[in-house]
Amino acid sequence: MNEPNPVSYHKIEVDGVNVFYRKAGNPEKPAILLLHGFPSASHMFRDLIPLLSDDYYLVAPDYPGFGQSDCPDRKSFPYTFHELSEIIETFTEKIGLDKFAMYVFDYGAPIGFRIAVRHPARITAIITQNGNVYREGLGKKWAAREEYWTHPTPELRKSYQVAFAPETIIDQYLTGTQEDRVAPDGYTLDIAYMSRPGIAEIQSDLIFDYQTNVAMYPVYQEYLRKYQPPLLAVWGKNDPSFIYPGAEAFKKDLLHAEIHLIDSGHFALETHAFEIAEYMKRFLEKKLE
Repeated sequence: MNEPNPVSYHKIEVDGVNVFYRKAGNPEKPAILLLHGFPSASHMFRDLIPLLSDDYYLVAPDYPGFGQSDCPDRKSFPYTFHELSEIIETFTEKIGLDKFAMYVFDYGAPIGFRIAVRHPARITAIITQNGNVYREGLGKKWAAREEYWTHPTPELRKSYQVAFAPETIIDQYLTGTQEDRVAPDGYTLDIAYMSRPGIAEIQSDLIFDYQTNVAMYPVYQEYLRKYQPPLLAVWGKNDPSFIYPGAEAFKKDLLHAEIHLIDSGHFALETHAFEIAEYMKRFLEKKLE
């Protein structure tokens, strides 16, 4: 028996960069753009996509420097969140995504919200899973990062490369989850991607540029207040990086934000893909009908 909505895998050239993406579902159905986080890539959606592909058209790209997309030289390509958002925006246009809901996680939040601010009419709904746009959602580690942004030194830049170490990546996956619930596949692949030559400097550029995301929180919040997009927050409540008050903070700016805290950590899809898919189905059926 054939799989009714198989996932397919593609590359497309965007401003000189080959962007890898996976897709599934009928393009005539409502679209969802899935935006991954650090240190991962579109494979983080491998369990979620089949659960939604009967009813939605799902597209999940890898950003430049991540996953199977090109890693252009940082001397010619600026690794900033603005640049990544420009690439993903153009990517959506090239594949014909005129309007879409967006699922934003971790790094996907500042990338997706930049696109939303520039093109609010294109965004039909937002699903945020530990995708933060409030200071209330910043865990303890961010105070040290802000000190680094204010007083950067080569030594501090080097010290933050611990973020790409295998033990750190594994800890991101396991912290806040129930024992023996997280398969090793996701973090093993992330470790392989982060170990490639040149990736440490690329990722160090993005860690330093993350300060622009925090600076833009008021802009993202104004977008939410002005346009009131339908928003579902499904948040791993045990995430020490983007803590759950960041999910609850959406209620400050959105009259009808729907918030669900899940008993998981940062990579909540690793343990709760089915539960998150069910929340998404109920939410999107109401908001996109």
